Amino acid sequence: MSPSRLHEDVKKRIARLLELFALERGVRVQGYGSMTLRHAPKERGLEPDECYVVGPPQTEGFPDLAIEVSVTSGGIDKLEVYRGFGVREVWIWVEGRILVYALTSAGYVERTASEVVPGIDLAVLARFAEEPDQHESALAYRALLRDEC
Repeated sequence: MSPSRLHEDVKKRIARLLELFALERGVRVQGYGSMTLRHAPKERGLEPDECYVVGPPQTEGFPDLAIEVSVTSGGIDKLEVYRGFGVREVWIWVEGRILVYALTSAGYVERTASEVVPGIDLAVLARFAEEPDQHESALAYRALLRDEC
């Protein structure tokens, strides 16, 4: 099934805002979009809506952060698949909120803040991701970030 326009719009807004935050705060993130993650021996695979490595670029391995946009319910338990890849954190956008799941030895645990991208206010980011104009949203978010300094 192809992603809807709403799905693609929301995922692109979140990505742009995260990258803007990273630039403004000096957090090194490497975006890898929706690259296919595979683990052949375990027959696992999926494509996040967006994914990032925090720090310098990597030529192999799995991302630190995966972002999923949930416009409809159902589907596979992606958290379980991400656990198999060792993805440190998964953000899931649902109905205007971003839920954060951090990987622990017992699996993913919901958190109130990101550990992978410290200092980012995901409630604020989610609010700006709801704006209808991506460009205006990015400008307003950047202004807010600069006012906070």
